[in-house]
Amino acid sequence: MRLGIGLYRDMLKKENYRFARQAGCTDIIAHLANYYTDGAIVPGTDETNNYGISKIGDEWTLDQLRALKKEVEDAGLHLEAIENFNPADWYDVLLDGPKKQEQMDKLKKIIKNVGQSGIPVFGYNFSIAGVWGHTRRGAARGGADTACFDREDGGENMPIPHGEVWNMTYDPEAPKGFIRPVSEEELWDRWTYFINEITPVAEEYGVRMAAHPDDPPMPKLRGHARLVYEPEYYEKMIAINKSPSNCFEFCMGSIQEMRNGNIYEAIDRFTPLDRLAYIHFRNVRGKVPHYVEAFVDDGDIDMLECLRLLKKHNYGGVLIPDHTPQLECRASWHAGMAYALGYMQAAFQVIGEER
Repeated sequence: MRLGIGLYRDMLKKENYRFARQAGCTDIIAHLANYYTDGAIVPGTDETNNYGISKIGDEWTLDQLRALKKEVEDAGLHLEAIENFNPADWYDVLLDGPKKQEQMDKLKKIIKNVGQSGIPVFGYNFSIAGVWGHTRRGAARGGADTACFDREDGGENMPIPHGEVWNMTYDPEAPKGFIRPVSEEELWDRWTYFINEITPVAEEYGVRMAAHPDDPPMPKLRGHARLVYEPEYYEKMIAINKSPSNCFEFCMGSIQEMRNGNIYEAIDRFTPLDRLAYIHFRNVRGKVPHYVEAFVDDGDIDMLECLRLLKKHNYGGVLIPDHTPQLECRASWHAGMAYALGYMQAAFQVIGEER
């Protein structure tokens, strides 16, 4: 098993590569997606970086991806995966809109470029409503701020306006009104189209497409059906498309949050299938519709037991903290990550994992 860290596009900086190496990481998961809600690209401001988001752009060309991979490798790390498409690049794939085929062709080109650049995994979340939750002050141990989901907080039932998908406005000039809610059958039909189109390209260029479970794992969010809100829907994915490139981004927290989610059973069920492209190693307290993201050693999951099960099934891929409660200090993100990564390093030693 390998230790990694996820870096968003504005965090792809030499100092963060050094931080990752100092914390014992061997791998990087890069989030190149542009999540800015107005669709604008915010240029990099740190002149000390060779590679900032102003140089990445939204095209994700072969040259750009090769340059990013080289920079990561020059820092002594391995670029294991890209996580998430730009919402603006595939909204009509998600919405079954008029630009669906045009956007699908662009996604295929991205996956071709990813494979040709030597990056083995591409993570994605096939969702219209996207991720939803709240930052709650003081909800984690010691009064740390953390992410949570509580249906009583409201907001998750707000309809989605035209021109928006994944909580991102891709068309500020869209007509007023709201997009029609999508049923579970419709959403699965759209995913089936996507996966059947993308996996031949992924196979040809050696890329594993890794599907993230829903976060929060609710049957519906903002009126729209969700795809993987119970563990058995991963099995449905395999039944629909048996390509070896049809894989999972295995988020332990999201699976444990599911109403019927049992992370130990899920590890036993899915790891032997060789579909776990990489793992989000995070802990939670509670289940939908009320849960809180906890420190890695302070939630409902026995994380050591999970590692023992992964080792039993010979999992040899990357695990990343994904995200974590924020420690109260000047560098809260770095401190939270360092705490989680230190725990993971020690846990690997406890189970006797060779590194």
